[in-house]
Amino acid sequence: MHTSQICEGKCGEKLDACSCHVTCVSLETCCGDFKEFCVDTSPYSGTIFGGTDFVVLNATFDTAATLKCKFLSEPALETDGYVDGEGRGHCISPLLYETGWIPLQISTNGGPYNRQGSWLSVHPGKLDPRFKVTLVNSTHWQYYGTPGVGGALRMTWNTALVEATAVNIELWGYSETGEPYTPTWSAKWEYLYSLSKGHPNNGSFSFVPQVAAQQFQPWELGCLRVSSSKHPDGTPDVHAVWTEDHALAWHLEEAFRADSAGWALDKCVKWDALEKSWPNFLEETIDCPCTLAQARADTGRFHTDYGCDIEKGSVCTYHPGAVHCVRAIQASPKYAAGQQCCYDSTGAQVLTSDSIGGSTPDRGHDWGSPPFRSPPRVPGASHWVYDVLSFYYCCLWSDNCHYYFTHRPSSDCRTYKPPKAGAVFGDPHLITFDGARYTFNGKGEYSLVEAEDKKFVLQGRTEPLANPDNAGQQINATRLSAVAMREDGSDIIEVRLDRESDSLQVLRNQAPLTFTEQTWMDLTGVFVFSPVRHNVTVMFPSGVGVELRRRGVTMAATVLLPEGFAGAPEGLLGNMNNDPKDDLVSSEGRPVPDPSNPQDIYEFGASWAILNASSLFTYDSAYLLDSYLSAPKHDPSFLPVFVAPDDPSDPLLPQASQLCAGEGAELCTFDTLVARSLDLGNATRVSLNSHIAIAQDLKTVVSCGWIAPPSNGVKMGTTYLQGFTVTFACNTGFVLQGSERRSCQSDGQWSGEVTQCSPEPPKDNTVGIAVGTALGALALATILTVIILKSRKHKRGSQTQTEDGGTAL
Repeated sequence: MHTSQICEGKCGEKLDACSCHVTCVSLETCCGDFKEFCVDTSPYSGTIFGGTDFVVLNATFDTAATLKCKFLSEPALETDGYVDGEGRGHCISPLLYETGWIPLQISTNGGPYNRQGSWLSVHPGKLDPRFKVTLVNSTHWQYYGTPGVGGALRMTWNTALVEATAVNIELWGYSETGEPYTPTWSAKWEYLYSLSKGHPNNGSFSFVPQVAAQQFQPWELGCLRVSSSKHPDGTPDVHAVWTEDHALAWHLEEAFRADSAGWALDKCVKWDALEKSWPNFLEETIDCPCTLAQARADTGRFHTDYGCDIEKGSVCTYHPGAVHCVRAIQASPKYAAGQQCCYDSTGAQVLTSDSIGGSTPDRGHDWGSPPFRSPPRVPGASHWVYDVLSFYYCCLWSDNCHYYFTHRPSSDCRTYKPPKAGAVFGDPHLITFDGARYTFNGKGEYSLVEAEDKKFVLQGRTEPLANPDNAGQQINATRLSAVAMREDGSDIIEVRLDRESDSLQVLRNQAPLTFTEQTWMDLTGVFVFSPVRHNVTVMFPSGVGVELRRRGVTMAATVLLPEGFAGAPEGLLGNMNNDPKDDLVSSEGRPVPDPSNPQDIYEFGASWAILNASSLFTYDSAYLLDSYLSAPKHDPSFLPVFVAPDDPSDPLLPQASQLCAGEGAELCTFDTLVARSLDLGNATRVSLNSHIAIAQDLKTVVSCGWIAPPSNGVKMGTTYLQGFTVTFACNTGFVLQGSERRSCQSDGQWSGEVTQCSPEPPKDNTVGIAVGTALGALALATILTVIILKSRKHKRGSQTQTEDGGTAL
């Protein structure tokens, strides 16, 4: 970073428009003419917890000099630096409460802060595992003290990360105090105590946790720090390496170990009461995509949740049954809340109404939100306090998830609207947001998207292709070689082909960014993600996403605009009003006379050439200066080939026919024959197929919403999208009334009638009673008959005895 005073000394004027450099450089960037004042660092990034020792590049110091390093966070923080034996300056990053690029100033021997740079503060969950302490068997740590879980805990680290022969192992705790959603709300990390002092720096430490002392019982979230033993306990901002923040199950009081489920239930019930007293953040959270395909394609608004990533084996600790989760990139506007969406192996969304592994919104967005230091906006830690610890209370340490899901119910996607995708690829072929296809292969710098109301601008640069058979010769075909973009007051992001490698180069406010240490960067008003050197995704607060892919000698761009942009954009990618017929309109508002005429298309494209005054591009080479800054933004002298050669004897034609069979064969064939390159033809084919797949994934899906199982019954099926059917059955002793099967219809309504399970009525025993009565009567008659017969026989016997002189009865 530089100041206008420094630049005045070299340029003679303030650098809000620096004339001594070929580019206009704002006061927020380093001017290339001031290498003695502008410095880089190595490494350039480290954990938000601080403790990274980094070298100040582009500068040398007297070995006896003293350094002060000021990080212009909110508030500004100052740490002591030092100079090593080789005259290299070092700074130690401080404990911060925000992520992203932090302006850095360096003072020598108590003098002015005349060296400027920046430091990238990284979310602990996004930090490369090589640069942090590992909790061996993290499940053991998070369940410690629950039934059957005890013994020793172990942690490991790279010994090179701490320059010491002996280290201290310290526990640090996090707390948020004050009244939530008021100015008194504040966040704090602080040292609690040391687990070990003078431990050999051998990269490993094991311990059996003891019950925490009374004064430390309230601390339920914390992390461990490994630092040199030469520092007193708890010394802040010293060279150190940290674990991630985690639930301190191993640190909790005796009451937790005696009855973890009861202790956790009590915490869960108290959390439930607090949630009821706090504002309802659910009303402003973004709705989840309906399918896994939508979630992975909507890269402007959703990004992979590092805790449940299908590309990395789908661990999904907190979402059993899910194979992939995404998080909303932007926090909600008022409450800084987040959204998480999880999907099963069929691609269907998992809902908390059906499963403990369902999608859950977050009161605190995991990645935080400016102003970062104000809860619940602290990256990582606020999310732990309000969304993760409560999950431990209610779901992991006790079986009371119904409390948790009452306040964290899944979004069921009924209001989700996918974005529209436009594309630029090959010799440039364009597909508008409404699906119109055309080819514009002029040379120059053009407006791809201008959305004045949304304050979003996307510009593209095209340049001639080299002849693959003669590198010094150009052919009459062009490629997309760079794009530059900005939304409102965000950083300007430029992505361009790297001429010295097969990668893409990313510039932030005309200064190069490297992704050697981090794949994700939080910048001013924009996020940039580059997992590999030939893929870059740029994400803006509005939900706009721009994906850049290097394919061979070309760059392909996919632009995603959310529904709110409908009708707003202008430029080469159309107006996004669901009518492809009116997409090709010049910058003066004139429709293309004949969309099938390449010359008319060419003139339409030329009308969207930008001006130097509005250019977002960097001109940092003689080639760019001569070809673009000092030349017309649309080069009228460059005449492209409008029609592919049609020579039956061309030896390349059979190969092109074989390569380009299928969808978009004409585009692939055109590029192959015009550029004389099968590689370019294949790149065009791959890019087109990729766009078709994205457009298919982003098609609107109708959801009928979650449907409940009947009381005293069960539901089979948990996919609630158009064409899917849910089946119901009743428990024993109940009969089904209404529809046994209900299907999700195109109007978003369930077919059939509401399903109920009613108790079975008493069985009808009329026949049984009649038969029983008859049998009873028959039995009675039989008994009476026997009695009568016996009585008569007895009388006859008496008479006979009397007549024979016997005794009568």
